[in-house]
Amino acid sequence: MFRTAKQTKVFQDVVEQIQEAIFDGRLVTGQTLPAERELKEMFNISRGTLREALRVLEQKGLIEIKLGVGGGSVVKSVDGSQVSESLGLLIRSQKVSLNHLAQFREDVEGIIAAQAARHRKAEDIKKLKQLLSRALECVQIGRSRRDQFIDIDKQIHMTMAEITGNPIYISVLHSIHDNIHRYYDRFLSMAEIEFRENYQDLCDLIEAIENCEVNRARDLAQHHVKRFNRYMQQREDASAVD
Repeated sequence: MFRTAKQTKVFQDVVEQIQEAIFDGRLVTGQTLPAERELKEMFNISRGTLREALRVLEQKGLIEIKLGVGGGSVVKSVDGSQVSESLGLLIRSQKVSLNHLAQFREDVEGIIAAQAARHRKAEDIKKLKQLLSRALECVQIGRSRRDQFIDIDKQIHMTMAEITGNPIYISVLHSIHDNIHRYYDRFLSMAEIEFRENYQDLCDLIEAIENCEVNRARDLAQHHVKRFNRYMQQREDASAVD
């Protein structure tokens, strides 16, 4: 399964070989890697080098190291959680500005809305309208339901990402909406006019998706992100002056 590791880059080579074996299907989810003794002989490396390589693979989410009798290094299902976590850390580290995030969201959410308009099914529209109904209840009650409304807004955006069927869009959008609250808490007031504007944006967007209006869905999503970023940017600028 594996060849002797390149002695110039032993550690990286071991990681890359096992990683590629997982990606190309030679190692499948649930399969246990050969025992340490066998792997050492295959790669012609020390126990310390092998264990360090396995720890890196575990950190990447590619394997799970189980201890005890019957343990070993077990191949995990590859998903977008690691990408999502890395993007989340980048956002939380404050190396991503409000404008950076808005620029990225404007492009990505526009694409997602357009793809949702192309691929939506009747059950997707039903789910979106149920969420929209819950959003309306929050608007009617007022600012005391701000946090619930923001959560429903997130669910609507995530539902649109799921409609695309693209795991990259789903993972990236999940990370953004899981971490954007740090900006919402500081700069999104959600005064009554903003509350109603946000709700109307969602109504228009879901209507465009239901009617398969691809370009309109893209434009609405981008306009929505741009307008609310402008509100938040104005408050960020004002807080900087204060």
